[in-house]
Amino acid sequence: MDEQEWFAEQLAQHRPRLRAVAYRLLGSLADVDDALQEAWLRTTRADPAAITNPAAWLTTLVGRVCIDMLRARRARREQLSATWEPLVSEYGDPEEASLHTDAVGIALLVVLDSLEPAERLAVVLHDMFGMPFEQVAVIVGRTPAATRQLASRARRRLRERAPQPRAGLPAQRRVVDAFLAAARAGDFDALLTLLAPDVVFRSDHGRRARLAPALLTGAGAVAARAADAGPRFARLCVPVLVNGVAGVVARDRRGKPIAVVGFTVYDDRIVAIDMILDPDKLPSGPLASAPTAQPGSGPTRLRPVS
Repeated sequence: MDEQEWFAEQLAQHRPRLRAVAYRLLGSLADVDDALQEAWLRTTRADPAAITNPAAWLTTLVGRVCIDMLRARRARREQLSATWEPLVSEYGDPEEASLHTDAVGIALLVVLDSLEPAERLAVVLHDMFGMPFEQVAVIVGRTPAATRQLASRARRRLRERAPQPRAGLPAQRRVVDAFLAAARAGDFDALLTLLAPDVVFRSDHGRRARLAPALLTGAGAVAARAADAGPRFARLCVPVLVNGVAGVVARDRRGKPIAVVGFTVYDDRIVAIDMILDPDKLPSGPLASAPTAQPGSGPTRLRPVS
């Protein structure tokens, strides 16, 4: 086996983890594929004999590629809307859904997208993937102590602005189904009982003309909006998983997705609703399934290991 064959084999073996790392860092499936392609190209400058831990080495390599992409993205930030995009899959067995290694809640993606590149890298690689700060520090070009501070600062922002679900999938589904039923009926009072007092409703329109406020806060404002638009919109919705949690996709009469909505449920109350209306981020087919934790699955442009 020559060097490139060895690298191709290692990339194929570790691709599910590398895709999960890249998705949490970049939030875009197209950018994930670009990052893995660039990582493949960079292996041509590496010596396999010097690599003792291929998994850690490849994670570091992908981390370097991703921080370069994040910094380039930040440099042209004024030209960009939110860069994250949802992963949508059929709602089925919750145990099967847990295999979706790329799943990370939309509320978390929104906040991760607002972090500085080094902060995002530090908290993702250390907190989500267990990479030691000494290794992360090499990627971000800081000391280990400074990298710990980056992660700590990012962690505080995530706690404050990205509530995580505290309900299993069956409980999430019950709450979301009840919300849809109340929205279809235009029942303001029923909607209020399902919303946390400080619920946040975010809409990502992209290049589409604004169809809803970009941001609403508070149960009263969100319930009023849902009661007004729900009788028309909710009847178009079917249940799906959105980034591993309960959500819905709305389809037009031809079955084309026109919106994806993710819900964050905490103690039987909805604390965040994220609606994606940007046509560039919606599933292009009947349903875009999330990548699963199986080597070689899912779309990719990484030709040498497909």
